Amino acid sequence: MTNILKVKNLNIGFDLSDGFRQAIYDVSFNLQKGETLAIVGESGCGKTISTMSILQLLPETARVKSGEIFYNGQNLLSFNQKQMQKIRGKKIALIPQDPMTSLNPLYTIGNQLLEIIELHQGVKGKEAFDIAVKALERVKIPDATEKMKAYPHEFSGGMKQRVIIAMALACNAEIIIADEPTTALDVTVQAQIMDILKEIKEKYNISLILITHDLGVVAQNADKIAVMYAGRIVEYASNKELFNNPKHPYTKALLNVILDINTETVQTIEGHPPSITDDISGCPFHPRCKDCMDICLSNIPKSRCPDNSQVACHLYN
Repeated sequence: MTNILKVKNLNIGFDLSDGFRQAIYDVSFNLQKGETLAIVGESGCGKTISTMSILQLLPETARVKSGEIFYNGQNLLSFNQKQMQKIRGKKIALIPQDPMTSLNPLYTIGNQLLEIIELHQGVKGKEAFDIAVKALERVKIPDATEKMKAYPHEFSGGMKQRVIIAMALACNAEIIIADEPTTALDVTVQAQIMDILKEIKEKYNISLILITHDLGVVAQNADKIAVMYAGRIVEYASNKELFNNPKHPYTKALLNVILDINTETVQTIEGHPPSITDDISGCPFHPRCKDCMDICLSNIPKSRCPDNSQVACHLYN
């Protein structure tokens, strides 16, 4: 299969009052046509920052220090804003984290869909209207023609999320970046949204980057998984390999975070992830790691390839 997206040695940081602080370290991953890559980890591990750099949507204080992001062989980091406007939405679409605030409350669903279609598809009038209605039907919104007249406040959170997915479909995006697409939704609606994403991915051969902390969602939907901690990918493997044979202590700890229904307690990972202002020597996970060795206190582990995985851990020297 062909790589539609290739991120190579990505380094990102923030310009803070005390100087530049690095947040992302040598992040690399590939995405093939029709594939789902899940990027998982606790809040603050760098999942969103890494993927927002693909669309050049980083916060003002953030900047890419080095690295390359190739989309169909073109390095997106060399693109100016005018060039990126032809990529965002049309080729690579974003499903943001909060569907409640992602739509303009002053305009109808139809107006917002038509604006995107006219911008990226270059069509207007009835042709644009028909494309918008068909996109809503693809995400299983009933009475799609009538719903074009509705305002966002008339839609539930799950329906708003479907509209955002429809926007990506209306422009025939090749890649969809879904940033915690089910976080603000109840369990039943979460399952519906993931079923829609899975269905359109398979039907239209769309590539999907799924950013989440929900390993249940990952297990059911991902082809490959990148586990991030403190701005680094610590394990990178296929779905089957990671769930059947996890290698990094952090991956194992994530998989062991469970709710004990008998005691109503949650088994968690002791300690907290470091912030970008913390100065930690060696492996960033060592303060929380049960397998910590002397070498972990001073040396950052390099990525190695035991079995069918890539893992950055001194246990595999």
